[in-house]
Amino acid sequence: MKVLTVIGARPQFIKASMLSLAFQSLKDVKEVIVHTGQHYDDNMSKVFFEQLKLPKPDYYLGVGSDTHGRQTARMLTEIERVILTEKPDIVLVYGDTNSTLAGALAAAKLHIPVAHVEAGLRSFNKKMPEEINRILTDHLSKWLFCPSLTALENLKREGIEKGVVETGDIMYDAILYYKPYAQRYSAILSDLNLSSNTYYLATVHRAENTDDPQKLRALLEAFHQMKHPVVFPLHPRTKHKIQQWGLSDLINSNNIKLVEPLNYFDMITLESQAKVILTDSGGVQKEAYMLGVPCITLREETEWVETVAAGWNQITGADADRIIEAEKNSKLPKDRPELFGDGSTSKQIMKILTETN
Repeated sequence: MKVLTVIGARPQFIKASMLSLAFQSLKDVKEVIVHTGQHYDDNMSKVFFEQLKLPKPDYYLGVGSDTHGRQTARMLTEIERVILTEKPDIVLVYGDTNSTLAGALAAAKLHIPVAHVEAGLRSFNKKMPEEINRILTDHLSKWLFCPSLTALENLKREGIEKGVVETGDIMYDAILYYKPYAQRYSAILSDLNLSSNTYYLATVHRAENTDDPQKLRALLEAFHQMKHPVVFPLHPRTKHKIQQWGLSDLINSNNIKLVEPLNYFDMITLESQAKVILTDSGGVQKEAYMLGVPCITLREETEWVETVAAGWNQITGADADRIIEAEKNSKLPKDRPELFGDGSTSKQIMKILTETN
């Protein structure tokens, strides 16, 4: 069986690493990895392949940044070319990026079955490009691997039931597998002169926050007012927008520790030792929960509603007053239910693909 895996962004590298390890244990499975180049900066791409021991991509498309239409179109053209060359039995896609949609669309047009890892997520906000990608990819897929019961129910409401399996979340596999390596090899706390539970960790990258100067200003003002230092890894898009909107003065604060985008081991370490995590990232929300750290979500909605219901996640949007209030109310709930499986997701997915193809 030949599996063609399409990835392009750092969360996908993490997820793909777990299934790649599983595929490597089977002699009769060949994986061909296509890296679209959606994330191309070394700190956003190369270091993840090195640290996660992901095989070197068989194809690097070098698409880079562009408008959604042009970026997706370039990916679609190049992935189609690869599929015609490789003739895979399955095309495997992850998450909700333009790389995800391009891979699924190219495969579906050529009648190659699509497997979607992290299927069924919905924010119910179609202004998010990711929401469009999720919906379309799910409707193109033969296998839909849901990380939670909520995701499975979302698909059922859309009339998608065939090929749907609740497997748990492959990110939890990665957390369990890589956390001991992070503890052994990351020196980020000492490098930043930090100790456990004395700082907040913030990430901001979504267009709904970065492309709106008022929202971005509100987020930075909230970070400035936090009662503990805020470690702020600066995404390239966010850095550019801070400069574009003339907000650089707001990050020149003793309370904000700016750092470059982090490798996975450093990120896990900072997440696991933070007092609170503030983020607009879906993946970081999940990781906060998996690591037992309270989260404040800097959006008006979340795909991970289970974490809110469990009391571990507060939704504030880009509103400084709401963020400060949420910070004051942050606490460790008594219980942390097993929302995202038991860490065997990659094994379940591999078993289904190899037995049903």
